Amino acid sequence: MLDKTDLYYFSPTGGTRKVAEILSQGLSEEVHSVDLGVRGEGVEAPESGTVVVAAPVFGGRIPAIAAERLRQLEGNGKKTVTVVVYGTRAYEDALLELNDIMREKGFQVVASAALIARHSIVPEVGKGRPDGQDREEILSFAKKVLERSQEGTDSPVDVPGDRPYKAGMNMPVTPLSLPSCVQCGKCASVCPVGAIRSENGAVVTDPEGCMLCMACVAACPEHARILPPPVQEQMDQKLGALRSVRRENVFFL
Repeated sequence: MLDKTDLYYFSPTGGTRKVAEILSQGLSEEVHSVDLGVRGEGVEAPESGTVVVAAPVFGGRIPAIAAERLRQLEGNGKKTVTVVVYGTRAYEDALLELNDIMREKGFQVVASAALIARHSIVPEVGKGRPDGQDREEILSFAKKVLERSQEGTDSPVDVPGDRPYKAGMNMPVTPLSLPSCVQCGKCASVCPVGAIRSENGAVVTDPEGCMLCMACVAACPEHARILPPPVQEQMDQKLGALRSVRRENVFFL
């Protein structure tokens, strides 16, 4: 096991962080975590020789803000394990995009994974994931990554995906606040792109800035932040068939 790894994650609703921490703890005794979703801060340079990078899948791509913040790093040949996390539907070009960014910034991608967590918009899809079986699989993968590193194998890691990548997700809708909102400001504080503000006693969301990451919905202590009901119903119907599907984690070495 390594002494230390750096974990960079973007995890608006917590699923990506949970999965990435399992992997990172399987790789090293100490994990230095950097939350890419914290607004207004530069991205600090990695301290160790091995880096784990994890991002959620938004419509088959990684979020633009996560890509932007990862491009602030300089790899200088450091080894990295890349992870995309999705809610059972598909990961499409996301893992390829993440690997391209890390290689572009001078990191050596030694392993990759597409892992499952609860869906952020339809939480009944992927409910309970990651579970005990996921944990065992992720820790087994971590062990194989360590073995590969000790062997000194540095062959390229190939992952599925297409270039050019598919168009990014574009849903012209934002969460809204119910009358039970107490104006605590929590939603605005967790928004990674600063799209939420208080105006004339009401919570206002910028539709052009909102990336529909659902961080505000997950963080609201009053459960007063929701998607517009017609949109939620549409998403429930679209993804409903996936409720009974157990999508498997996929690992690349």
